[in-house]
Amino acid sequence: MERRTKTIAIANQKGGVGKTTTVVNLAAALSARKRTVLVVDLDPQAHATLGLGLEKQPGVSLYPVLLGEKDVADVIQPTKWSNLNVIPSEVDLAGAELEFGTREDRLQMIGAALEPVKKSGAFDYILLDCPPSLGIVMTSSLVASDGVLIPIQAEFLAMDGLALITNSIARIQQSVNPRLELNGIVFTMVNAVARLTQDVMHEVRGHFGEKVYETTIPRNVRVSEAPSMGVPVVFLDPRSKGAESY
Repeated sequence: MERRTKTIAIANQKGGVGKTTTVVNLAAALSARKRTVLVVDLDPQAHATLGLGLEKQPGVSLYPVLLGEKDVADVIQPTKWSNLNVIPSEVDLAGAELEFGTREDRLQMIGAALEPVKKSGAFDYILLDCPPSLGIVMTSSLVASDGVLIPIQAEFLAMDGLALITNSIARIQQSVNPRLELNGIVFTMVNAVARLTQDVMHEVRGHFGEKVYETTIPRNVRVSEAPSMGVPVVFLDPRSKGAESY
């Protein structure tokens, strides 16, 4: 029986919510449990690439694959850790919104680019690190995915951002990708003693119920330090609160 690859988009159109940290550490945690993982860095800032210990390289990203200039297999890079690979990002991806905006297949383009990888059965999981905007790249990522994980901060405007992305998910479910499901919402950078944090978490749980993960990711110095070293906190300090949460 061939292995079924599960594709999960980690998405939030709001920046600074711990999205890339979640991608990097979820990938690391899965790989440590002997699951094979491919991280696809679709954010031109390339923070997931850097967080997994790789440098940005021109021409090594999904961008030339979307242009039809390279095969997807040519841009998959190994990391220092077994079971964990990445398709890096590069600055050129910043132009994708304008460049691919008029393509007729723009909603299907990321799914089509990754199809050979899914067919190969080489990976248990493909994790898509989406850019922080509800543009073509994020939309196409959602169309390519089986599920969505939404990291959010417990702050005043969290519900506004959630409404935007969950509406997008609903539209995509209805129009292009009926298999897409909201895997869950995870609170990141949580300061457990702050009153506002508790209020926001209570409100979000009241609205989304069991779709909100019980586990929250605390504010943690080691989580903040890890990206500068190019090592997921799950490997850097496995006993830290942040690593254990992931």
